[in-house]
Amino acid sequence: MSYLKRYGARRVPQSDPMPGAGQVSDSAGGYAWAVDDWARLRRFLVLGSEGGSYYASERTLTRESAAAVERCIRADGARAVAEMAAVSEAGRAPKNDPALYALAMAAGLGDVDTRRAALEALPRVARTGTHLFRFATFAEGFRGWGRSLRRAVGRWYAAQPVEALAYQAVKYRRREGVSHRDLLRLAHPGARVSGGNPTLEVSDAHARLFDWIVRGGATGALPRLVEGFVRAQRADSEVETARLVAEYRLAGEAVRPEHLSSPAVWTALLADMPMTALVRNLATMTRVGVLAPGSAGTATVLERLGDAERIRRARLHPIAVLAALRTYASGRGARGRGMWEPVAPVVDALDAAFYTAFETVEPSGGRMMLALDVSGSMGWAEVAGVPGLSPRVASAAMALVTAATEPRHEIVAFASGGWIRTAGRRRFAGMPDGLTRLAISPRQRLDDVVRAVSDLPFGGTDCALPMLYAQAAGREVDTFVIYTDSETWAGDVHPAQALYDYRRASGIDARLVVVGMVSNGFSIADPADAGMLDVVGFDTATPPLIADFARRAL
Repeated sequence: MSYLKRYGARRVPQSDPMPGAGQVSDSAGGYAWAVDDWARLRRFLVLGSEGGSYYASERTLTRESAAAVERCIRADGARAVAEMAAVSEAGRAPKNDPALYALAMAAGLGDVDTRRAALEALPRVARTGTHLFRFATFAEGFRGWGRSLRRAVGRWYAAQPVEALAYQAVKYRRREGVSHRDLLRLAHPGARVSGGNPTLEVSDAHARLFDWIVRGGATGALPRLVEGFVRAQRADSEVETARLVAEYRLAGEAVRPEHLSSPAVWTALLADMPMTALVRNLATMTRVGVLAPGSAGTATVLERLGDAERIRRARLHPIAVLAALRTYASGRGARGRGMWEPVAPVVDALDAAFYTAFETVEPSGGRMMLALDVSGSMGWAEVAGVPGLSPRVASAAMALVTAATEPRHEIVAFASGGWIRTAGRRRFAGMPDGLTRLAISPRQRLDDVVRAVSDLPFGGTDCALPMLYAQAAGREVDTFVIYTDSETWAGDVHPAQALYDYRRASGIDARLVVVGMVSNGFSIADPADAGMLDVVGFDTATPPLIADFARRAL
């Protein structure tokens, strides 16, 4: 028996820690590096913790993430709040709930300066009525309704133009048991306090709108949108509703539910429909006949999905586009309710919009290997709580964003414990088991690529395989980009050591980017090596960051 099999500084199995490297046990029983609290904060802000992961329940993942967020708040509250606001404001995350939760935590658990900074950042993070309702609910879990919170919520209402506030009032009336009426009664902006001073100065127009939201009544002195909403709620026919939608530019939430099966109503709604609502309602508009081959509605949708500036202004996240693409192309709802015949040009436009939703990427010009972890754990749970969007599927979509801008790339998939090479099950001398080259391209439609990756067999996790394959096959790689949950455990050598060996054998100072697809606390990137980088999956800023790191601009 070789002593090195039991304890070797260079070739240590992933089930044991690398000596002196400071690794910790991951949730799968292997060893990796713990990411610091700031990296964990960013993962939580972008990916959330809904659905948990294969190895950790949603409760466990949320508690661990929340503890890291709290440590960041206590260590440097100003920096933590700035990070929350930046991720939310730039639309880098699929959902805003993690940022709202973290901001509420900062507003309740931080020191005086941190609480003040969090409440001042409220309008930047809570941009809609729904956001404000969620923040208020989260905040009640960390603090009471003291004067500072009431003033912050009051400022949120008072700072908005009256027309914009009227839109919020009729579109986001109530969510999860909270309404504008409830919050205005708590915040009472403009109300008198002891001593005669108002809690917050507001205009007469604001005061009239607040009064209508709380008490109802006449709409004569209010913005026209409120009048249109009241009339639409009383409309007797779909024809009248369609006319009111066009006249007052109403949103779908202002319409009586029984009139939302009308093609005329949806045609009127489409004229001023925001991008997020447009993507969300493609199936409904197809089902009622507004979207059909060659129709005017289809032309409008294609024009908007092709407008890059409109997509950026709307903060339309790639996850929303990918979820819409997968659902719409399938022709049936995620839960089996409702069916439609997809319009092919709309599917193609969604595919193109997915790439547009990411930040513009300048190619690095280097040689890249994009490696997708397709192990069993990557097929579990959901990214950002989107039904059917597993980390395995999401990583394939993300890899194509980089592949679309990097002409010198190779895409592979890996999992231990099964021969999944496309050449067949015949083993080749010196080649690692469990890895396959993927014949996929950004020129293919995204849903076809996702389907191909979904059909690959599962196995254990060995994140060293891409580097082992590159060395065995003589591949010249400047940057390895591995999309994984970092729950690696099955290999005979650690991924970092495999990279060191590849550098030594090839003479290439290769770099490694680890794209974390789950909001856990682990990474296979050695924090002591400047040639390894840990980033967050499905952050819209990640593809340009990968390119900058690959060209050594970081």
